[in-house]
Amino acid sequence: MQIQEVEFQSREAIRAVQSQKLVELLRYLSSYSPFYKALFAKHQVDVTAIKSLDDLELLPLTTKEDLQQFNDDFLCVDKRSIIEYVSTSGTLGSPVTIALTEKDLQRLATNEYNSFRCANSGSNDIFQLMLTLDRQFMAGMAYYSGIRKLGAGIIRLGPGVPALQWETILRLKPTAIVAVPSFILKLIDYAQTHQIDINATSVKKAICIGEAIRNADFSLNVLGKKITSAWNIQLFSTYASTEMQTAFTECNEGKGGHLQPELLIVELLDENNRQVKAGELGEVTITTLGVEGMPLLRYKTGDICTYYQDDCSCGRHSLRLSSVLGRKRQMIKFKGTTLYPPALFDLLNDMEEISDYVAEVFTNEVGNDEVLLHLSVVNYSESAERKVRGYLQAKLRVTPEIRFIAAAELQKLQFPETSRKPIRFIDRRKQVEA
Repeated sequence: MQIQEVEFQSREAIRAVQSQKLVELLRYLSSYSPFYKALFAKHQVDVTAIKSLDDLELLPLTTKEDLQQFNDDFLCVDKRSIIEYVSTSGTLGSPVTIALTEKDLQRLATNEYNSFRCANSGSNDIFQLMLTLDRQFMAGMAYYSGIRKLGAGIIRLGPGVPALQWETILRLKPTAIVAVPSFILKLIDYAQTHQIDINATSVKKAICIGEAIRNADFSLNVLGKKITSAWNIQLFSTYASTEMQTAFTECNEGKGGHLQPELLIVELLDENNRQVKAGELGEVTITTLGVEGMPLLRYKTGDICTYYQDDCSCGRHSLRLSSVLGRKRQMIKFKGTTLYPPALFDLLNDMEEISDYVAEVFTNEVGNDEVLLHLSVVNYSESAERKVRGYLQAKLRVTPEIRFIAAAELQKLQFPETSRKPIRFIDRRKQVEA
């Protein structure tokens, strides 16, 4: 059975494949993983008693703090077998290193091959990659490898520089772009300013990475609507992380990212670590399948999503995930209001006066969360400032501190020297919500 065929099988067949892979993973971890050997001993886990997905809840959970504190103990192979070292972005704390073997790199390529096929792509496409392929960034390497496996064309242009992006689009005529959605807005703005007819270009679709373009009900959010109202292209939402080494990607239906069931088991857990029902918010908890270097078991990502398991009209029967609706440790409790950054970003994206932004949260003198918004506006005036403040007060019912700054200063906040993607949320709290 080919990997790309599994998600088209019946739910019973999918569960059987995942149960078998889970049993194989537990044997592997109990033989080769220093971390999981110790964890199983601590919790008196008999891995031979685990027979199927129904037994998952009998196994201990793994946290991001475990991976940060005992990073090297997760390695299951001799270091001579490691081909590539990648690292997480460190959005929720210290970065961690993930080591990949040759087998892991092949798995990563297969993952993105399946993802691009899911996103209605094939060998006739040409992809312009608007992201970094260096700085230990797994995603750039994964996209490149997956497109190569797909047999499609690749233009490795890197992030930023709208002028160069458009010059290349007009010259080499890619059919698709892989980009952060907020940067697509910058492309649109540049095209409109320089009289480029974007709807007459070769680009017909965009693989959107790093930022949500949909709401929980799969409708386009403000960012998605802004893109499609100006540019007649099809958007495909994706969700992935370095730790899971797997991507959830939308099909043509745009009803959530499809799980690749032979590469990953996913649970969505509530505050008591129990599986939530379809459509309810839960923390994405993953178990990697087929990973050789640093496999993970019941790893809590901190990402908050919903899931759906009804059949998709594309023919896939695999579970589907929403966009990330928040991150557990990024939840803000501000003057009695609970807020996740994506909801705040939606409000900021909806204001024509605001050209860009960074949200910063810190702890005040009495231990409560405070929010500071760094905003760059299209044309600053006192009336524009009043409008922005009034809009946020009306929508949030509370008033964050606002600092209007020049675009160049905001750019420095968004792209510190070590950053691989734009930073829109800075957490300076003394005690981060766990």
